[in-house]
Amino acid sequence: MTDQASAPGTPYRVLARKYRPRDFAEVIGQDALVRTLSNAIATGRIAQAFILTGVRGVGKTTTARIIARALNCTGPDGKGGPTVTPCGVCDNCRAIAEDRHPDILEMDAASRTGISDIREIIEAVRYAPAMARYKVYIIDEVHMLSTAAFNGLLKTLEEPPPHVKFVFATTEIRKVPVTVLSRCQRFDLKRVEIATLTAHFKNIAAKEDAQIDDEALTLIARAAEGSVRDGLSLLDQALAHGAGRADAALVRDMLGLADRGRVFALLEQLLHGKLPEALDNLAEQYALGADPAVVLQDLLELSHWLTRLKVVGDRADDPTLPEEQRARGKELAAKLSMPVLARCWQMLLKGLNEVRGAPIPLAAAEMVLVRLGYAADLPPPGDLVREWRDQNSGGNAGGNAGGNPGGGGNAAVARGPANAGNPGGGATAFAMAQPAAIAMNQPVAQGVTQAVTLAADPINFPGLVKLFKDMREGQIAADLENYVHAVAFQVGRIEWRQQPDAARDLPIAVAAKLRQWTGKLWTIALSKLPGEPTLAEQAEQAVSARFAEAQADPLVQAILRAFPDAKLDKVHEAAPILDELETEDGPAYMSDDDIDPLDELD
Repeated sequence: MTDQASAPGTPYRVLARKYRPRDFAEVIGQDALVRTLSNAIATGRIAQAFILTGVRGVGKTTTARIIARALNCTGPDGKGGPTVTPCGVCDNCRAIAEDRHPDILEMDAASRTGISDIREIIEAVRYAPAMARYKVYIIDEVHMLSTAAFNGLLKTLEEPPPHVKFVFATTEIRKVPVTVLSRCQRFDLKRVEIATLTAHFKNIAAKEDAQIDDEALTLIARAAEGSVRDGLSLLDQALAHGAGRADAALVRDMLGLADRGRVFALLEQLLHGKLPEALDNLAEQYALGADPAVVLQDLLELSHWLTRLKVVGDRADDPTLPEEQRARGKELAAKLSMPVLARCWQMLLKGLNEVRGAPIPLAAAEMVLVRLGYAADLPPPGDLVREWRDQNSGGNAGGNAGGNPGGGGNAAVARGPANAGNPGGGATAFAMAQPAAIAMNQPVAQGVTQAVTLAADPINFPGLVKLFKDMREGQIAADLENYVHAVAFQVGRIEWRQQPDAARDLPIAVAAKLRQWTGKLWTIALSKLPGEPTLAEQAEQAVSARFAEAQADPLVQAILRAFPDAKLDKVHEAAPILDELETEDGPAYMSDDDIDPLDELD
């Protein structure tokens, strides 16, 4: 039941308040919520607390008031009990509808967040209701209560008196403590679908004797983004703007939207590389009041819709879209390839953020369209690959078949289980497999796969790490040194266990570099065996051993006893003195000329 047109002389009530639902039958788009609450009230299985969550304007506070009416309705004869269909004529129903019932208390947690406000509720719940069956406390935006307020409410919320019910509403369910959520029945109110909103707005427009076409109602429903209240506010604005009449052009102008036909034309102009026409199209829409960011957003939505249309076809017969748009969309989707649509989506997505943050949005939008228009001339990646393969098939075939590292062949990663030589290791092998290069058909930079002339292949794990350091592959060398435990090493095959801190693609990177530098196929096997300590751990152990050896030296101990405050800080390897004095001509002994005369006076 809803209010009808206001009587002459009475203040105007906006549509969002005038057509607010008063029972569960009038709630739209929340079938699961309505069914659950209706069954609970009909069977008497009524929880002590409910929490309603969802975006703004989907009916959280409205549902809370309907719950209060349903629990306290006494029927026209004053003898009824809780019901899913409140009568609307008894004293409780009328008082609740007029927001004057003494036992239905609404609190806005956005303005009353402290423990003192909750303490008032805790003190009041002890007393029986004045005229209703239940005291109902409705707390809106409950997530804004302070931590102390939530903690103060917990005990009362868990074991309230039998005559008290709590109904919470929030748009930020994640900010509500789990201790509160566990004491409530939770209901998630979903966004109302566009078709449902359109039908609802059409019904209200008829009751208001307003003339508004279906396309205008669809535009309003789309702009509402699932919110009934937002949609009714826009409908109110449209009817006021058109003095009771509204069409799609008026609504589009009011919302600053781009003409859908112009958006289709703009996308087609861009994908055909017709930049002058595309820029003129954007300028015309801007002159008519369309926001450049909104134009790009419409292009983004259109590219997504065309992609869905091409992949699954579930939008081809969408009744909320005009027939002309559906037919035009089918035709355009059939012409465009998936790579083109994907590229269009990525460029528009990036460009939309640029426009929103640009000091001159129109100029930024034009630059986005220019980029997109020039990208339209690029052939699909598949055509580029085929063209490259046709031009280079001879060179690649020769390079790959001959096994020549410098023959222009490409390298690909081939993965597979390999336990050879390690029956219990559970190793996984990573190799740079040359035959797979023919299947990839991907161009590479000149010289990337050419072997580097090395004096010798690495013959052990320390030599491997030194090689990567010499080749200035610092990150790979650091991972090998700090996070890899060598298990087995031979030229062409390395087996190791690596720590989680190492790069996940380390075996692939090492195999690729060794293939590039040596011209040979190297296999890297990941093992589960413990292996040797890492080179960093071995170096640390060597330093500790030298330190302990020096600490135990009698001369060092004598010095430390002579100087109690002294301590051994570092240990350095020192070459023998005679070795330091060694020259090319033999031992260098001190001559008489090297003796300082002042030394003889000591």
